[in-house]
Amino acid sequence: MRLYQSKTLSIAILVVTQIAVLSLWFTSSAVLPDMLREAAIPPRNQALLASGVQAGFVIGALLSAILGLADRFDPRRVFAFCALFAAGSNALLLLAPIGGTEAIFLRVLTGLFIAGVYPVGMKIAVGWGTTDRGLLVGLLVGALTIGSAAPHLLAFFGGADWRTTVTIATALAVIGSGLILLVGLGPHHAKAQQFNPRAILVVWTNQRIRLPFLGYLGHMWELYAMWAWVGAATAASYALTMPMEDALPLSKLTAFLAIGLGGIACVPAGAIADRIGKAELTIIAMSISGTAALAAALTFGGPAWLTFLVVIIWGISIIPDSAQFSALVADNGAPELVGSLMTLQVALGFTLTIATVQLTPILANAYGWPPVLAIMALGPALGILAMRRLRALG
Repeated sequence: MRLYQSKTLSIAILVVTQIAVLSLWFTSSAVLPDMLREAAIPPRNQALLASGVQAGFVIGALLSAILGLADRFDPRRVFAFCALFAAGSNALLLLAPIGGTEAIFLRVLTGLFIAGVYPVGMKIAVGWGTTDRGLLVGLLVGALTIGSAAPHLLAFFGGADWRTTVTIATALAVIGSGLILLVGLGPHHAKAQQFNPRAILVVWTNQRIRLPFLGYLGHMWELYAMWAWVGAATAASYALTMPMEDALPLSKLTAFLAIGLGGIACVPAGAIADRIGKAELTIIAMSISGTAALAAALTFGGPAWLTFLVVIIWGISIIPDSAQFSALVADNGAPELVGSLMTLQVALGFTLTIATVQLTPILANAYGWPPVLAIMALGPALGILAMRRLRALG
C-alpha cells in the first residue's frame, strides 16, 4: 500500500521529484564558465556538453515510446530506476576530464535516463484527471522548468566551485528517485496489456494528434536553444556595458529567473487553458515568446536593465504552452497509449533541439548573438499556424 494516495498529495510529491531530478539537465551549462577557468574546452565540446543531454534524451525517449515502457510497467518504478541512474551519470562528471569525451558521453547517458523521468511523470499526472488536465500537465512542465533553472541558482551561490553544483544536483536526483515511490496512481491511469509498436502510428493518421505534434516542434525550436545559451548570450550583452566580473554573475541570475519564472507561469497558464482552450493558450504564449525573441535581438548590447527585462518576459512566455501540447495529445489519444504518445512527442521535439542547441553558439560566434536570437522567433510563428488549424477543427 502506498503512503500517499490522494490526488493533491500525489501530484505535490510528483512535482517535487521532477524538480529534483530535472536539476541534472543543465548542470554542465550552468557551470561551464567556471569549468573554463580550470581547463580549455574546445567550442565544439562546449556545445556537445549541452546538446549531449538532448541526444541521450531522444535515444531514451524513442526506445521508451517504441517499447511502451510508461504504458506497460508501473511508471513509478520506471521513474525511480531512471532517476537513480541519471544521478549516477551526473556524479561521474566529478571524475571525468573536464570537457573531454568522457564528460560528453556522461551527459548523453544522463539525458537517456531522464527520458524515463519527465514523460513518465506526465503519464502519472494525466491519470489523475481529465477536466483539469491542462493544469496537471502544467504543474509537471513547471517542475521541469524550475528543475532546469536550479543549476543556475546553485552555480550563482556556489561561485566558482562547479563541483559543488554537480554534487548538490546529484543528491537532489537521488532523493527524487526515492520520493517517487510514495506517489499513487490516479483513477484514469490505464495500462497497455501488450507490446504494440504500431500503436504510435496514430500520430500520422489522427489530425488532432498530429497538429499538437507540429505545434510542439515549433515551440521546441526556440525553447532549449534559449535555455541552454541564455546565460552566455546575456553575459555577452552585459559585457558590452559593464566589466565581465559583473556581467557574469548577473547573467547567471538572469538565466535562473528567466527559466524559473517561466516554470511558475505554467501553473496559472494550465488553469487558464482548461477554461479558454489549450490550443488558444498555446497561440497566445507563442505570440508573446516570438515577439520577445525579436526584442532580445534588438536590445542586445543596450542598457542592462532593458535586456534583463526583455529576457525575463521571454523566459516567462516561452514555456507555459509546452504543457498544453502534451495535454492535447492526452485528450485525443487512447488512455492506454497516452504514455507512449507523449514520450514520442517529446522525443521528436528534443531531436530538433539537438540541432538548435548545437548550432546556436556556432552561429553566434560567426554572426553575433542578435541575428541568432531573431531566428529563434521562426519556431513560434510556425507553431501558431499549426495550432490555429487545430483550433479551427473545433
